[in-house]
Amino acid sequence: MGIKSFIGRRAKPQKGSSEKIKVSDYMTRNLTTFRPEQSILEVMEVLLKKRISGGPVVNDKNELVGIISEGDCMKQLSDSRYHNHPMEDVKVEQHMIKNVDTIDGEMNVLDAANKFLESKHRRFPILENGKLAGQISQSDVLRAAMALKGQTW
Repeated sequence: MGIKSFIGRRAKPQKGSSEKIKVSDYMTRNLTTFRPEQSILEVMEVLLKKRISGGPVVNDKNELVGIISEGDCMKQLSDSRYHNHPMEDVKVEQHMIKNVDTIDGEMNVLDAANKFLESKHRRFPILENGKLAGQISQSDVLRAAMALKGQTW
């Protein structure tokens, strides 16, 4: 008699397997956005009030022009203190990241997890037809992984 496998028969992929779970299924669509002409102080107030760590910067046409984060605000805070300059006149466009990496909404959410690991970013904007459609964060990817429950890696 041969050796039996204790693993058992593999289950067929279920409907909604990891191959079909897209970034667009888990991205946040109702975003807090910022404008290039806003002051850094306004951004800091919004970040603290909404308990978020950053957000996309869009123009009047809802086109992504940058991202501003807590780290960007802290850099400005430190520079202002060091040079003894007031922060009232400092605008978002002066300190936002302008070269923004984005993710395709059709990408598999587990592939997006790998992109997070490679890039060290905390969030990626998603564009549709050149306009900001949403954003996916690391916690959104974790939420998707919990929905999969590790059965269909």
